[in-house]
This record gives sequence, structure tokens and C-alpha cells, in this order.
Amino acid sequence: MLWNFALALLQEDVSNPAPVAANSSALIEMVHNSGPVAFTVLVILLIASIFSWAIMLSKWSSFRRAQMQGQRFVRAFRKSTRLSEIASVAEQFKPSPLVPVFIEIHDEYQRQNGGRGLPRNPVALERAAQTASSEALTAMERRMTWLATIAAIAPFIGLFGTVMGIIDAFHGLGTAGAATLRAVAPGISEALITTAAGLVVAIPAVVGYNQLTARLREFASRMDDFGRELLNAIENAALLTPPAQPQQPEEPRRRSF
Repeated sequence: MLWNFALALLQEDVSNPAPVAANSSALIEMVHNSGPVAFTVLVILLIASIFSWAIMLSKWSSFRRAQMQGQRFVRAFRKSTRLSEIASVAEQFKPSPLVPVFIEIHDEYQRQNGGRGLPRNPVALERAAQTASSEALTAMERRMTWLATIAAIAPFIGLFGTVMGIIDAFHGLGTAGAATLRAVAPGISEALITTAAGLVVAIPAVVGYNQLTARLREFASRMDDFGRELLNAIENAALLTPPAQPQQPEEPRRRSF
């Protein structure tokens, strides 16, 4: 049965050869001749592709600025001898996620003992650094879930168009009453083009999501390292500062009788 069907399709193709066209014109013609279901699927995939590329380009640009500003901020921090100097110019490096970590630790240190001496509660400084790192990382992860969603569902959207194209092909085969290529060609073309469109949308989104996630892990690691470096700098500066000499108590005056 299957052999007779394939032989009939082959004979139909040989007896009625189609003109050879360019790949681009054939693709445009298939899209133009698509049914309403396949056309809707293609429009949805096009919107998803544009949205995913917009997310990836904006994230790559923002991550690049954050990395450059972070390197500048670390160089300025290591050259400075006072935390107050860094605090006064920290806003200049604002795109860097290291700046919120510094500001949180510096503010907590100021609240504890006015920025002098050993911190009374080092654990509170560590918690402040962890909170700032978490908030900065959450801000950098914004819209990443949309990219993961597009990467996950785009093949299934294309598969829906594929299923509907196959259904259309069998419907055309049943209507024609004969196993001819002309009867099944529209449905098969819709199935193939929606499958390809789903893969074209999903593959870049998967690659971009994995690369951006790796960059986020790098930023998280750098924020943790910088927080520990800042805490060490505070403790070392407090240990090197000589303690204030206590004032000698005044001798009690002798009462004269």
C-alpha cells in the first residue's frame, strides 16, 4: 500500500515537472500560499523571534557596559586609600553591579561605628553584601525568563503548524480521491515551513539564554569576591589604625580643711 502510494507520487512528479526556482522565491511563494493556521503560526514565531533578539541584544549591551564599569571601579577602589573617596565617586560607575555591594557595606559600616575601627558586627556586613548582590543579580536577570520561554515553546508552536499541515494534506488527499502530489503538496509545504520556522526561532534563543546565563554566573562570582575583598580591606585598615590614647584621669583634689 505504501509502495503504491510512493510510486504514484513519483510518477506524478515525473510526468508534471515543476519549474526550478530560486530558494528565496520558493520560500516566499510557500509563505504566500500558506493557509490561515500556518500563516498565524508564522506570524507568532516572527514576533517571538524579534522579541528574543531584542532581549539578547539589550542584555549583551548592558552586560558589556557593566563589565567595563566594574573593571574601572575595581581599579579605582584598589588605588584609593579611603572608603570615603570611593563613596563620593561610586555613582560614576553605577552600571556596575559592584557599586550596590560597596554602597550597602559602606552604609552598614557607617551605621555601626561611624566608619572607624573594627566593625562591631562583621556578620551584618556580610549579610548586607549578600543582599546587595542578590538584588543586583535579580535586576540583571530581568526578562531572561521570556527568553527561556521562547526557546522552550517555539519548537512546539512550529510543531502545531506541522500537525495542522499534515491534517490539511490528508484532507486534500481524501478530497482529490487519488494519491497525487498536487493534492498533498500545499499541506506538506505548510508543515515543513512551520517546522523550520520553529527551529529558526528556538535555536538562537537557546544559545543566547545559555550564554547570558553564564555571564550572570560570572557577575555573581565577581560580586561575592568583591564583597569579601571590601570586608578584608575594612578590617585591615582598622587594624593598621593606631587606637586612640585614653585620657589620663585627673587626680582628685585634696580637700583642705
